[in-house]
Amino acid sequence: MSEPEPASGVLRLGVLGCADFAWRKMLPALARVPNLRITALASRDAAKAGRFAERFGGAAVTGYEALLERDDVDAVYVVLPTGLHHAWALRALAAGKHVLAEKSLTTGAGEAAELVAAARDSGLWLVENFLFPHHSQHAAVRERVERGAIGRTRVFSSAFGVPPRPAGDIRNSPELGGGALLDVGAYTVRAATYFLGPDLTLAGAHLRIDGRTGVDVGGSALFHTPAGVAAELTFGFDSSYRTTYALWGSEGRISVDRAFTPPADLLPAVRWERQDAVEELELPADDQYANGGLAFADRVLTGAPFDAYGESLVRQAALLEQIRERAHRVTV
Repeated sequence: MSEPEPASGVLRLGVLGCADFAWRKMLPALARVPNLRITALASRDAAKAGRFAERFGGAAVTGYEALLERDDVDAVYVVLPTGLHHAWALRALAAGKHVLAEKSLTTGAGEAAELVAAARDSGLWLVENFLFPHHSQHAAVRERVERGAIGRTRVFSSAFGVPPRPAGDIRNSPELGGGALLDVGAYTVRAATYFLGPDLTLAGAHLRIDGRTGVDVGGSALFHTPAGVAAELTFGFDSSYRTTYALWGSEGRISVDRAFTPPADLLPAVRWERQDAVEELELPADDQYANGGLAFADRVLTGAPFDAYGESLVRQAALLEQIRERAHRVTV
């Protein structure tokens, strides 16, 4: 997709949490965004905050509340465990800060609705940090499908799986909002709405529950649109690595591997199958991490309208909640 040109002005960003993903992926990308500057990084561990500040600039802050009190922070990036997003995003909004929060935004639709209402009432932006929609390969696929490359879409399928998480990983903690559904499963749900639209009905689901930790380590869900197009989604923390989606239609099929987390230098390969031909389409490399940061800064600095986007946050949370509440559970 075409990302916006940088808006005028600079958005001063504070970081709540010094997580490994932020160190490896997101903060190096945010440092490349021309209209965004990292001004403070907070951790409960002073040494960790210092290490992050030394690399990315800005002040090292001990404690999250202290960062929210700073007057050199316009927005915060919440990179805490999912179970802490609601509380700290709500505090950030109350402090007058825009919020970019890691996905999943919350553990339930009620929490998401509360955050959206707080953002709307305060005239602030609240963004869930799904990055793949900011990669140009998906807009290229959607445009090709809309032009009739596969005829009428019948089925969307998506899978995101990773190997088992190590002992002590926060994603194995029910208290911190752990589990595969809110982590990798959320990508497949977001991809389904990206291609099929928001009006999805859950037909069935299952979750595999780890008998030791109590979190879901995998599962599947079947949705359909009002027109009967199916969305078949699978996800897990107990499989080989896989991140993919495909659209199957009346006249062909188009599929993407390494769909959700491609590095910035990867040339995406899209497979387009028809009755009598198979074509491998090589698309340009793109940096979804920097693009996502640019889009966040642009929304804030230009004062873009929030309402429609806010509604999409609640819908995403509601679909995940439906899977969790209605799934057949199998203890493994």
